[in-house]
Amino acid sequence: MIPKKLTKGDEVRVISPAETLSIIAPDQQRLAVQRLESLGLHVSFSTYSDGDPSIQERVHDIHQAFSDPNVKGIITTIGGFNSNRLLHHLDYELIRKNPKIICGFSDITVLSNAIYKKTGLITYSGPHFSSFGMKRGIEYTLEYFEKAFMNDDPFVIEAADHWSNDLWYMDQENRTFHPNEGCKVIHPGEASGVVIGGNLCTLNLLQGTPFMPSLAGKILFLEDDEMTFPETFDRDLQSLLHQPGFEKVKGLVIGKFEKKSEMDYDSLRRIIDAKDELASIPILAEASFGHTTPRFTFPIGGEISIKATETGKSHITVLKH
Repeated sequence: MIPKKLTKGDEVRVISPAETLSIIAPDQQRLAVQRLESLGLHVSFSTYSDGDPSIQERVHDIHQAFSDPNVKGIITTIGGFNSNRLLHHLDYELIRKNPKIICGFSDITVLSNAIYKKTGLITYSGPHFSSFGMKRGIEYTLEYFEKAFMNDDPFVIEAADHWSNDLWYMDQENRTFHPNEGCKVIHPGEASGVVIGGNLCTLNLLQGTPFMPSLAGKILFLEDDEMTFPETFDRDLQSLLHQPGFEKVKGLVIGKFEKKSEMDYDSLRRIIDAKDELASIPILAEASFGHTTPRFTFPIGGEISIKATETGKSHITVLKH
């Protein structure tokens, strides 16, 4: 199911399945609202989006957002830990009967992929509400948020011209931006298929559960955060390779790594080259998504095509979203 796109005047509900508004500075909350309102959207907040809500209260807010006919889109406050605690408590039939946009990344990976698996609803890996509280370097993120949610047309994902991994929320004025060279081709080739993925260590929490989407026929988008490093990424990726259906995966796109992870391109290349399971599929690295900024939005359960050539040219096209 493809949820209806947003139009001017639509209400977007902010929910907190993981961390809450209590860790977002008030000025950044105000700016985030202004950013979304500049797109013509109306922002509302779930009952328990702040403070320290219980599992039941977090689930209540998810159900309320999906069942409220005035809410056309749902965006998570921020990531964190343990969104997977909610999975057995969700009413997937209610969600299936009330399909609408839900967007977030990081810990929200478990919700996005589980909802897609249990309902067939396309969900989205993209910015949190907190992401819109960024003063500088937000333009690319906004551009692809609009492309994913405010039109139905296929779109090509171009590389951002810069990237950053600074603590922007601690100091909005003194930012560090780096030129971005774009995607790097590890394995050339072309593929089309349904995309799933997000944060790798979070996606792996679904292994062996009824919430894990099938890997067969999929193109995987994977990234990881500052708590990973080459050795842990290696074993986390290997764990995914052991899952049923991985032999039918069509392609792999890997996002940018945070500096603290100390994962450079050569280290990633060695990890990929050591895995025979990956030898025959196209693989792109250093795509503009993950825990660095800016980031594009992609549909979990949507259709994409990728093209990676020996010359290093690459294309990622979102076909159905």
